[in-house]
Amino acid sequence: MKVHEITPPADTDTLLAGAQFADAFRIEIRDRDLDARRAAERMMARQPRWAEALLSLRNLLVAPLGLRTSGAGLVPPRDMIGIFPVVSQTPDRLIAGFNDRHLDFRVVVDVTAPGGVRQVTATTLVKTHNWLGRTYLAIIMPFHRRIVPALLRQVTG
Repeated sequence: MKVHEITPPADTDTLLAGAQFADAFRIEIRDRDLDARRAAERMMARQPRWAEALLSLRNLLVAPLGLRTSGAGLVPPRDMIGIFPVVSQTPDRLIAGFNDRHLDFRVVVDVTAPGGVRQVTATTLVKTHNWLGRTYLAIIMPFHRRIVPALLRQVTG
């Protein structure tokens, strides 16, 4: 199944007010019973090895700057999807993410049912707070644009 980049949903400001960055990717699947939670779990169940290596490098580089390293320093929330705390969920939409001193981040997984095929959309929203957040976003953007479609392909099972 092919992943397509699409225009982010119109309600991005209600999802993360003031976000300066938003993108969205969509894939069609045949699993008619899939809800947003299960789609998010499939996406975040594992990362490609190259993405894990990049995350390890990221954690090593940002730790001296006082930034979170994959959930370090957090009081564990009751509900997590991969490394991200769940902010809210319905059968059709799951929102995960966190606020940090350099940026606020959300990943939104939407599942719709047009006809006989379900569409799963992953939307990423980022609101930066300072030069560190803007620099961090600029550095990770080329990797983000490869990681999200790779994770979305995992939804197909």
